[in-house]
Amino acid sequence: MKLKLIGSLLVLFIGFSVFADATVITIKKAAVEETAGSLSGTVTDKADGKPVIGATVSIPDLRTGSITDVNGKYVFNHVPKGVYLVQVSYLGYSTFNQKVDFSKTTVFNVQLQASRLEAGEVVITGVSKATEIKRSPVPMVAVGKAYLDQRAASGNIIDQIATLPGVSAVTTGPNVSKPFIHGLGYNRVITLQDGIRQEGQQWGDEHGIEVDQNSIDRVEVIKGPASLTYGSDAIGGVVNLITPAPVPEGKILGSVQGIYGTNQDLLNGSFRLQGNQNGLVWGTVLSAKEAKDYQNQHDGRVYATGYKEKDARVMVGLNKSWGYSYLHASLFDDEQDIPDGSRDSLRRFTKQVVEDGDAFRPTVSPSELNSYAIPTLHQHVQLYRIYNNSNFILGSGNLIVNLGYQYSHRREYTHPEYGDIAGLNLHLTTYTYDVKYNFNIGNDYETTFGVNGQYQNNTIGDATDFPIPAYHQFDIGPFFVIKKSYGKLDLSAGARYDVRSFKNNAAYVDTLGGPHGFPQLYTGSNPANAPNVVSQFDAFSKTFSGFSGSFGATYNVSDAFLIKGNVARGFRAPSIAEISANGPDPGSQIYHIGDKNFKPEFSLQEDIGTFLTLPDISASVEVFNNDISNYIFQQQELNPDGTPIITQGYNTFTYVQSKARIYGGEVTVDLHPLPWLHFENALSLTYGENKGNGGHVADSLKYLPFIPPLHTHSELRGAFNKGFGDFKNLYVFVGFDHYSAQNRFFAAYGTETATPGYNLLSAGFGGNIVNKAGQPVIKLFIEGTNLANVNYQSNMSRLKYFDNPTVPDGVRPGIFNMGRNISFKVVVPFGFNSSKKS
Repeated sequence: MKLKLIGSLLVLFIGFSVFADATVITIKKAAVEETAGSLSGTVTDKADGKPVIGATVSIPDLRTGSITDVNGKYVFNHVPKGVYLVQVSYLGYSTFNQKVDFSKTTVFNVQLQASRLEAGEVVITGVSKATEIKRSPVPMVAVGKAYLDQRAASGNIIDQIATLPGVSAVTTGPNVSKPFIHGLGYNRVITLQDGIRQEGQQWGDEHGIEVDQNSIDRVEVIKGPASLTYGSDAIGGVVNLITPAPVPEGKILGSVQGIYGTNQDLLNGSFRLQGNQNGLVWGTVLSAKEAKDYQNQHDGRVYATGYKEKDARVMVGLNKSWGYSYLHASLFDDEQDIPDGSRDSLRRFTKQVVEDGDAFRPTVSPSELNSYAIPTLHQHVQLYRIYNNSNFILGSGNLIVNLGYQYSHRREYTHPEYGDIAGLNLHLTTYTYDVKYNFNIGNDYETTFGVNGQYQNNTIGDATDFPIPAYHQFDIGPFFVIKKSYGKLDLSAGARYDVRSFKNNAAYVDTLGGPHGFPQLYTGSNPANAPNVVSQFDAFSKTFSGFSGSFGATYNVSDAFLIKGNVARGFRAPSIAEISANGPDPGSQIYHIGDKNFKPEFSLQEDIGTFLTLPDISASVEVFNNDISNYIFQQQELNPDGTPIITQGYNTFTYVQSKARIYGGEVTVDLHPLPWLHFENALSLTYGENKGNGGHVADSLKYLPFIPPLHTHSELRGAFNKGFGDFKNLYVFVGFDHYSAQNRFFAAYGTETATPGYNLLSAGFGGNIVNKAGQPVIKLFIEGTNLANVNYQSNMSRLKYFDNPTVPDGVRPGIFNMGRNISFKVVVPFGFNSSKKS
């Protein structure tokens, strides 16, 4: 299987390379290709005219950048003709953004204004061209590498952004997090990597996003129905994880980094190397991390929450005057423990060692709890990926082509006496395509026409549990987006039509025919008359389709104050689990039951926001309202006496549909009383209501599951960019997070319980040690989380419900979240100039 997979990857790798080369030749012949232009200039301080050394000058649409030298100078060679946004940024200065016509401008000097505010963020996700967030009507937020570096204590990339306003995560331990935006997650939020959608059975609870956090330099989040650009499953929003941009031409840059976390004895190492030789760009990131079981004061070490992860990625491409084309390949390999929360009478964790899990459960020894070893019961998740990002200058516009291949192999080993037999074994192959043309119509109407979608093939085989069937799926969605600026007013509108087709295969299970008497798939020709054979899945085909659209506006009342508004209709076709599930998922401790009669979800979301930016203060208020028809969620099934229905040893959950309303908002207030002092505050509030299907909705049913509580975040931060002596870009912060009690929960059938409120204290500091030339030789980031070592349970943690069926009186059931953790991140950068030819 591995040889076949590697062969397929090589074929696809070569195929994509040939495609990219052939396309380049075609485009170069079709385009009006003239002598490649260049852009150069000097970046200086507006106050004193001195050069700004180390400023980043980038052209986001062309995925290219440069760094100013000791004289503040920068240069770009081989830039295409046309109008592009140029961004110049440096710590302690306002980010400079301006559109530049490269056919008329070859020298572009910039004066940066010292500022206490961080403003001028530019995004490339879901827009025709690189756009300032403040000019986009769609609610968005973006963070860069500095923000991610300073969140070193997070165990994965989703946790690193989970405290952003409007963003949260459903977790199953420190390495498993699913992004939620405004109360929507799973198949309602699309996770992208470099614009390529992530596909890895994301309906499942017990595994996270298959991405190496060390390979991500930037995250852009769309909050709300973004299915206009990305299709079904983006009804809640989009998280775009962006890998490192190419380094400046003539440079070879790299780094070695290490992270140690005290709570789990986390060890996380990564190596990065990138180069750019006359527009031939390449790069690689190699990472590995492992952790023991995490710990808190209430539970001690929590058995079966350790993990081991290995990651690798390579990139090679061209960045020329005709555009760019990058080919990426990556591997994600994660072995993750599977917790179940079982305890003995003294509340010590026990483990399953025989097939009849309740017959004998010995106590887990201290040496096992303090070990990096992966236990017999664990999951193994692998994701192989090859994808191509290309942007060709064609006529007066840009042809963007994103093609991807992914192979997700997910196994859960759930048989303690037969550790080599997988309980769950899913193979998902996905081909994604995204083709769009950006151009201007008439008087600067920025326009995009495109089509994107995917083809999937899922197989089930050597396993004993079968929660979903083998199936084929095909998605296609044509769309258009138009944006126009009228002075202070920016308008954006668009529409899309999606079609998703499923074809499920019938499956029969021989309940006693597998090794050691385990169930296995029946492959004979006469299932109706074969002994011990039962029907697991029926064969059926189904097609879902729907229209989505949006209209929004941003009005800049002044340079300091603006108002945004957007109305969007979203569409989501049900996932394979929601329409076809009929089996246990051991890692989630759930027996899932779907419903093939489900209808697609449609949403209507309204967003409005106001934003104020003054020299010493910035503030924003954003509110949203989202009405969803045919909203799908899970509820637990109970016996008449109120006890859970157990199917094949697992609690039974069925998917149901209802009308729903989710509404809330975010408020931010950032004070900058001194040039170096920042006091940042944010409040997020989301309400989720089950509106039923007509008639009265019982109190236990009236709230939706997995809705985050009121969350406030305050952070007092000192930033000393010029530093002291050989110490530069110093920072120190103290953070305080308050999570209110969540008493608005889906109480019916014991699905959820109330969650008390809690407060968390964090702090961190770091900076760079530089050489005589001012270049960093060591970067240090230290962060402490839950410094007060509070015992708490998040309502977004699935481990809150992992325990014995009954617990002693006065004992709060479930597993608590991680206690105090202090992380140390050290980065050693290196680099040199390579010879280059013009």
